[in-house]
Amino acid sequence: MTNSINEIDDAELFLVTGSNTTEQHPLIGTRVINAVERGAKLILIDPRRIPLATYAHVHLRHNIGTDVAVLNGLMNIIIEEGLYDKEYVETRTEGFEGLKKTVSRYTPRVVEQISGIDARDLALAAREYAKTGKSMILYAMGITQHTTGTDNVKTCANLAMLTGHVGKPSTGVNPLRGQNNVQGACDMGGLPVVYTAYQKVGDAPVKSRFEEAWGVGGLDEAPGLTITTMMEAADRGDLKALYVMGENPLLSDPDVKHIERALSNLDFLVVQDIFLSETARLADVVLPAACFAEKTGTYTNTERRVQLARKAVEPPGSARADWEIIQEVCSRAGYPMHYADPSEIMAEINRVTPSYAGITYDRLERSYGLSWPCPNEEHPGTAYLHKDRFTKGLGSFLPRDFKPLAEPPDTEYDFILTTGRIYFQYHTGTMSRQVDILEREASEPLIEINPEDARRLGIKNRELVEISSRRGVLRVRAEITDRVPRKVVFSTFHFHEAPVNILTNPAHDPVSGIPEYKGCAVRLRRCA
Repeated sequence: MTNSINEIDDAELFLVTGSNTTEQHPLIGTRVINAVERGAKLILIDPRRIPLATYAHVHLRHNIGTDVAVLNGLMNIIIEEGLYDKEYVETRTEGFEGLKKTVSRYTPRVVEQISGIDARDLALAAREYAKTGKSMILYAMGITQHTTGTDNVKTCANLAMLTGHVGKPSTGVNPLRGQNNVQGACDMGGLPVVYTAYQKVGDAPVKSRFEEAWGVGGLDEAPGLTITTMMEAADRGDLKALYVMGENPLLSDPDVKHIERALSNLDFLVVQDIFLSETARLADVVLPAACFAEKTGTYTNTERRVQLARKAVEPPGSARADWEIIQEVCSRAGYPMHYADPSEIMAEINRVTPSYAGITYDRLERSYGLSWPCPNEEHPGTAYLHKDRFTKGLGSFLPRDFKPLAEPPDTEYDFILTTGRIYFQYHTGTMSRQVDILEREASEPLIEINPEDARRLGIKNRELVEISSRRGVLRVRAEITDRVPRKVVFSTFHFHEAPVNILTNPAHDPVSGIPEYKGCAVRLRRCA
């Protein structure tokens, strides 16, 4: 997030896109609702009628995958009506003329044809967002889990800069991350192209710094593989061994049959987890890990806040903290590590990660956490980014054109399947399905179908439906609801009994590598 969670309380307008906030981030969702009830406005861009729609002043129910067109349409209106922040654009940004040229093609009528959004509603949303002093964008996986996810994010940033809603309190572009330490994992180099703090692996001075810090030579300058390209390499036989930690790709990755084939093709599979997940059942070796209450360490949440979590109980049996397992494996493999405890690891992070340099264990012990960048121990942390300048000085407009779904519906597969989470379950259910009260509330997979589509196909509520794509077939019970528009169905990926990712498309964003979970072509029929 460019801004902090506390700043939600003072925002005057929220533009929420691709985020089922109250179900997936309920504490943040509650803050949004409270702010709306105090007078803030809410613009919601979502094809489904999610719970937050009840509070929306404008709900733009766009066709799935048309996010860039919608956002460009908002900017078209803002520029045409002179509502953009001219001083901000002139003094804080570059590339405005290129943006103006691109969005000029996205008139309200053109956007209506692409997205299905009424031109009058689009204009209302554009004017409200531009004219409000503290307008905040919140987005989540409905933006990123597309083959155009990077374009979607850049277009959100274009909109915020155009209206001067970056670098100020209670504004900004604020991604709501999918898990509690996704931000921290990325910050620590959990991506194939960077070390900590997004220092590029191909940068010679960076490479030298890390070689010196780690006491090694010859660190590879070439980027590594993403999850999707790992699986492709395993399927080809080019990747021989895989070490999986806290991940369940046999349920979470797209085109599950392909994932199963890829994992089975490995010479050696190691899984490190707290439960015997579906992926762990295929492993040659399972390393039992400690859960959050059984280990000490830090988490970096979606607002860049680093917080210390302390061990409350001892791990059961032979389970150990992840860092201890990694250290032991490395030491036995000929690269000895000698960390005595997590504080020593954090001290190394302070040395090699400029944005974390001032976030020491001692300070974390005495606070509710610190938000990076925090370059030294006297620094209070940074609530919101880009106050006086962007990282490279000026903010660059990076205009993008609309591209359709990688697999749009056709005469054979005439529905779009979109996937997501529900309030009572979490990801592949590895943890949440161990909890009886959560199972009581949501114990079986369902597929949401619009009432008109259900009538046409002769499907009744809770009847079994066969849903198929070019990759597989599932049987799941129907939930007839107008939460989804016509020709769109929605389901979750929590349930191994009906793994929806058998159906999803592995096509992925060329920059981020994230697959298009939010839209693939399927067909439906009532089970006999």
